[in-house]
Amino acid sequence: MEVEDILTKKFDLIKPFLNEKQIRLWGATESIQLGYGGVSIVSRSTGISRRAITKGRAELKAISLEDEKNRIRKTGGGRKKLTLISPEIKNHLEELISPATRGDPEYLLKWTSKSIRNLADAMQEKGFSISHQTIATLLVELDYSLQANKKVMEGSSHPDRNEQFEFINKKAKAFQALNFPVISVDTKKKELVGNYSNKGQEYRPKKNPELVNTYDYPDKELGKVSPYGIYDIKNNLGWVNVGVDHDTAQFAVQSIRSWWHTMGKKFYKSPNKILITADGGGSNGSRVRLWKLELQKLANELSMEISVCHFPPGTSKWNKIEHRLFSFISQNWRGKPLTNHQVIVNLIASTKTKSGLKVECQLDKNLYEKGIKVSDEELKEINLVNDEFHGEWNYTILPN
Repeated sequence: MEVEDILTKKFDLIKPFLNEKQIRLWGATESIQLGYGGVSIVSRSTGISRRAITKGRAELKAISLEDEKNRIRKTGGGRKKLTLISPEIKNHLEELISPATRGDPEYLLKWTSKSIRNLADAMQEKGFSISHQTIATLLVELDYSLQANKKVMEGSSHPDRNEQFEFINKKAKAFQALNFPVISVDTKKKELVGNYSNKGQEYRPKKNPELVNTYDYPDKELGKVSPYGIYDIKNNLGWVNVGVDHDTAQFAVQSIRSWWHTMGKKFYKSPNKILITADGGGSNGSRVRLWKLELQKLANELSMEISVCHFPPGTSKWNKIEHRLFSFISQNWRGKPLTNHQVIVNLIASTKTKSGLKVECQLDKNLYEKGIKVSDEELKEINLVNDEFHGEWNYTILPN
């Protein structure tokens, strides 16, 4: 009914200026635009007879056929497409852009950007008169599009990678069954402190973005922070110790110590064991002597056995803290400049999820010396028991 009302109003406005033939052609044009049932709709809304509309449609068709006969240029005339003149042009273009050319130093674009202008220049050197616009059209026809790099390659995989995953899972379940703590630890990416751009967007009034520094030169006074996280897998709780100094093994173990005294002992009453899952490198790496020495001190303080399971090389993203804690912290502070230490602590502590994640955070102003060496004698003092399966990854430190 709405369409018919519109047609009625249009016809009432234009009718005084049309003769009988023009009315017939106008009605035929509207019916063609409406598609199936158009003749009936136009007839009802304007009062033009169906016969007149049908006749008008025939006249319009006849005019179209007459125009085709009177064409100045025959069908198929005019400038031919480049692909018709040179059918091989697509093959030459694909040879230039194909990833298979990476290892061949003879190709023109081996060491240059494959922009459409560079491709056009290379094709012209091959003898083809072609513009960069045509290159873009041909690439679409060849099913090419602009692609960014995608991080999926982890490097060579350790042959016992899956067995180590299964070992960690089995051991974690055994500890949880006895109500012993199982924590995932790691250092989040270092962050500049100051009025710097932070990736992400947030809603603000139109044309009123947050103004930040143009350059990301570190502030000499504020420097950087190293957020060291501890994720309690069973209770879905996070603890982050924001260090202002070097990310060392002492800092890592101090973060675990702070977690235990602040959060851990609230949920675990007098356990005699704890399991730590960690990456194979960094301040808590499997080969870091200072890490094991500091864990020995912690084991002595707490009178607790500390078991450690490291993830195989190149598998840090499987560490639960990455996708259960750190990812949500990054989402929570996206688009917000980390202007000072208190802002960072508040943003981390306010991180929550619908699944119940809660996070606590503190600022660690202690200084941690770099390059501390652990002698062979000190290493022998560590009461360390290696597991039978990959003892370099899986071990327990007993209190002395």
